[in-house]
Amino acid sequence: MQLSNLPPSSCIYEIRVREDLDDDLVTWFGPLSVVHGSNGTTFTVPVRDQAELHGLLIKIRDLNLTLIALINK
Repeated sequence: MQLSNLPPSSCIYEIRVREDLDDDLVTWFGPLSVVHGSNGTTFTVPVRDQAELHGLLIKIRDLNLTLIALINK
């Protein structure tokens, strides 16, 4: 998804997890960008509303990932 195609009410969040996620798993989150670093994985995702944000956080929890940062861009 391109930034220009997002609904006007969307927010962009940067999510950083400690684990090094493979591309197949990161794709599930629908990221705009992904950075694999020595300190884990950072991806930027569009979020339409709080319910969608909670869904992402639940998925991170269910996958037993360690959330390092959640930043509203």
